[in-house]
Amino acid sequence: MALPISASGETVTIVGDHDPALLRYFDCTRSGPRSAFDNNVVYQFEIMEYILDFAFDRLGANGSRIDHPVLITECVCNPVQSRSKMAELLFETYGVPSVAFGVDAAFSYKYNQQLGVCGKDGLALCPGFTTTHVIPFIDGEPVYKGSCRTNIGGYHITDYLKQLLSLKYPHHMARFTWEKVEDLKMEHCYIAQDYFSEVRLFQKGDKEAEDKTRCWQLPWIPPPTEEPPSEEEIARKAAIKERQGQRLREMAEAKRSSRINELENELHGLEFLLQQLEHVEEHNIPSFLSETGYVSKQEIESAVQKVTQSLRKAKGEPKGDQAEAEEKTDPATNERFPLINIPDNVLTPEQLKEKRRQLFLKTTSEGRQRAKQKRFESELERERKNQQDEEKRLENPELYLEQLRAKYKDLSEKVEQRKRLKTNGNHTNGNNFSGGVGRGERLNAAQRERMRLLTTAAFDRGKGEDTFGARDEDWQLYKLMSKDNDDDDEGPDQDEAEMARLSLRLQELDPTFVPKSEIVTSQPVEVPRLRPLTKEDFQILLGVERFRCPEILFRPNWIAVDQAGLDEMTGVSIRRLSPVGQEVEERLTNSIFITGGSCLFPGMSKRLVAGIRMIRPCGSPIRVVKALDPVLDAWHGAAAYATAPQFLTQTFSRTDYYEKGEDWLRRYQLRYTL
Repeated sequence: MALPISASGETVTIVGDHDPALLRYFDCTRSGPRSAFDNNVVYQFEIMEYILDFAFDRLGANGSRIDHPVLITECVCNPVQSRSKMAELLFETYGVPSVAFGVDAAFSYKYNQQLGVCGKDGLALCPGFTTTHVIPFIDGEPVYKGSCRTNIGGYHITDYLKQLLSLKYPHHMARFTWEKVEDLKMEHCYIAQDYFSEVRLFQKGDKEAEDKTRCWQLPWIPPPTEEPPSEEEIARKAAIKERQGQRLREMAEAKRSSRINELENELHGLEFLLQQLEHVEEHNIPSFLSETGYVSKQEIESAVQKVTQSLRKAKGEPKGDQAEAEEKTDPATNERFPLINIPDNVLTPEQLKEKRRQLFLKTTSEGRQRAKQKRFESELERERKNQQDEEKRLENPELYLEQLRAKYKDLSEKVEQRKRLKTNGNHTNGNNFSGGVGRGERLNAAQRERMRLLTTAAFDRGKGEDTFGARDEDWQLYKLMSKDNDDDDEGPDQDEAEMARLSLRLQELDPTFVPKSEIVTSQPVEVPRLRPLTKEDFQILLGVERFRCPEILFRPNWIAVDQAGLDEMTGVSIRRLSPVGQEVEERLTNSIFITGGSCLFPGMSKRLVAGIRMIRPCGSPIRVVKALDPVLDAWHGAAAYATAPQFLTQTFSRTDYYEKGEDWLRRYQLRYTL
């Protein structure tokens, strides 16, 4: 029975085998199946009422009253309160005329006794869903004072198997539903004759263990396999790629030619403008330049210099010494920064502030120009090196590749050593004291000078008003303190850049080359390599779980239940009957009857014989028999008992219940021999 929540928020009760498609209209995530039983004892009678409504409806008893005697099965030594509540429910709600209570295991024993399976004296062992009972029978009647119970049953076996599979295959936990695990238990589990011998067999992993292992294949769809391209396809793609590359090169060359033509035309126009400007008189120059868009002759010359540099760059020509000299003595600089060369004593305070601003702007501009020139030179140097490397490779490819590897190895060791030296204390002696050179001892002359200047400036700042930056010498000091002038920090960058260039070159020439990862102080985390899922990843293997889970019937302490196992329960039951004599005990052990769903495991009878023989005297007769139908024989026996003519003499009516009350129910006991 389930209690799902409907869309409107109310609780809906579903009992029995209704269409599972109905559950899609309810939210079952906040609910679950609820049982009216607690260890075979009915304690939720409002749920039991729903179950009886369903049962009577299926039997066709749709009237307001049930006009038939009712036989109810119960557990051994059922509490009087549960029996009283059940009688009250049947009499008050359904109006049954009379009721009888009996034990299901006793009905199964009597039914098989009539068929000659077991004798009149014996032990009925019933491993059920949540509990296991042992009931001794003497002269065909149960002796309840000798019965015993253990709170272990098929429910615990299924739950234990579900836990083991979930721990073994955590990625398939959603597959291990209760119903599926119950099917796996009934289909594959068995009772081991000797548990530890069976475990050692699986530890060896030989052929016999493989034969006993069962495989459950989960649904799996193989990924589509792509066939490798043929040689014709590879050649076709290479030709297409080559044509695309040729087209891109032609487009780049056309764009470059167009850019060169534009710059040449612009340069010719500026040179022609300068030639015309030489023939113009001095007082007519402003009016002449107003038509061209330029302000002065110096601006035109600066434009000519910029166009010339752009043209050389487009053609791939290096800058000459004359161009560098012209760049250093740019006449436009004097116009942009007119106050730089003027002494401070002839300037006003506002002009002094403007002079400092112009000095800062000029320094920044010169720095950008130097960086730009440096990048251009590095690009030319890299192209020159690539051209030289290509010539060496064509002369002797094997020797060239070996030289590249050796150079890359030397650079990587050099970079690694430099990074290791930057960290103080990497090398230690035997006393765990730092044996490396401290940072103060590793500083070069430029770094020590910078630290001295910083200390001096901080000391002078505390003496009075902060006037740093008011004089030209302060700006020179600022440039000296700048980290950009530290040559020690530029060295590693050049080596790392060269190592990166060699790494790219080696990857192009040698597919097996693996570049060295960046050196860090901590250990790199290994990224797990993902592989495509295969059919084996969707297989559930049942090995030791097949006999480990049913073993809790004999070893309940494995799941924290400190009680006796099945074989020990027979000895407990016999001891509770003493003194009955050795002859009676031998008759009991000679007819050990097992019933219930959990006795369907293969090997149950042999394991019980071996276990009981360990606790009984030597030579005692031991015979274990199984019910013809361990699941339904209890119902068969109860049905045969209810159809007997003397059945009504064993019931008590509604009048007896009202007159004699609960105390009479305490003494009520059904006689199974009619």
